[in-house]
Amino acid sequence: MNVAFIPVRGGSKSIPLKNIKPICGKPLVYWTVKAACECDAIDKVYVATDSKEIEKALAENCDFPKLQVIGRSAESASDTASTEFAMLEFAENYDFDNIVLIQATSPLLTADDLNRGFDAFNEEGTDSVLSVVRQKRFNWSIDEDGFAHPSNYDVFNRPRRQEFDGYFVENGAFYITSKVDLMKTRNRVSGNIKVVEMPEDTFFEIDEPSDWEIIEGLMKKRMTKGLKDVAGNILEGVNRLYTSSDDNELKSENDIPEIKMFLTDCDGCLTDAGMYYSPEGDLLKKYNTKDGMGIRLLREHGILVGIVTGENVDINKRRVEKLKMDIYEPGCRDKKSVVERLCREHGISPENVAFVGDDVNDLEALKYVGYPCTVADGHKSVKEAARYIAKEPGGHGAVRDIIDHILGL
Repeated sequence: MNVAFIPVRGGSKSIPLKNIKPICGKPLVYWTVKAACECDAIDKVYVATDSKEIEKALAENCDFPKLQVIGRSAESASDTASTEFAMLEFAENYDFDNIVLIQATSPLLTADDLNRGFDAFNEEGTDSVLSVVRQKRFNWSIDEDGFAHPSNYDVFNRPRRQEFDGYFVENGAFYITSKVDLMKTRNRVSGNIKVVEMPEDTFFEIDEPSDWEIIEGLMKKRMTKGLKDVAGNILEGVNRLYTSSDDNELKSENDIPEIKMFLTDCDGCLTDAGMYYSPEGDLLKKYNTKDGMGIRLLREHGILVGIVTGENVDINKRRVEKLKMDIYEPGCRDKKSVVERLCREHGISPENVAFVGDDVNDLEALKYVGYPCTVADGHKSVKEAARYIAKEPGGHGAVRDIIDHILGL
């Protein structure tokens, strides 16, 4: 059984009773409780508190079947007690197999983040998982003589942001481990540890009043975007009711979402779908250099780029390597599931993904993403699902046409 453990206390000094102070219309703790209760991988959610006021606020605002509010000792809720102390106190009194520690001060956490965490935890050989954000900043250290030295880059070869991998920083949102390892090591993570990357804005935790203002602003922005997405989906549905599959002009006028990941099928999109063989029987394919330049432009804009294809041949892999693509997913029978996984792994909403497909095996993936596209000679069912149809057929610069459209070139 997987349980969530959210320790909250009433003795916060920086912001009195901050765990139940309203943020975006709900007590702070509500948002992490909601995320945990909506996570498919979590069976039960425990909030441990020493405060009757917090207990009352939870009862009034958090009507979730998975939720159980429990007490905690005064010692575990003291200013000097570690979070591990509270976890161990809980573990000694409750039965479970695995535990995810969730910090109530991370209200930007979502159920999808937690599901991705358990996906990583369930991978073979993994003992613990923690949430992180990627930081792309240049770090410096000071030596004993007082001189500064770069810690993570070469000053004579300063990388561009889109080419800089950066480094991972704990954002404190969640930690997953087993009860056995928790009791054995007395620590929230141990053994073989994996990280789950969350969006950059989740770097902030609420510890000071200034943090509160920043996070509430970020939450309001998310909520506003969510309402716009719902309205956009309704409008798109209406458009599709009254738009024929040939009415490409109207479809292309739909607002393009912010694209953070661009995925494409290979045969029929990057190639002309032809299968050519040399006299020696070697498989040959015809790619278009204009598409290659388009992929480079996407990477320069900081957009993840990849191929998701049903084939698993070396020639496709070599093309991916030549173009320095970020993602290569060969041999895919269920492309939608692959795209779902990629979204979880990279912390990107499907709404911010563009997918290019040309045939019926691409349909489910196209319907899943925010910006489905196809080529001029795509199957009619794919054209009906697409929001943009290239002017060129596959292998003749169609992908470049789509990229230019997305980038506004």
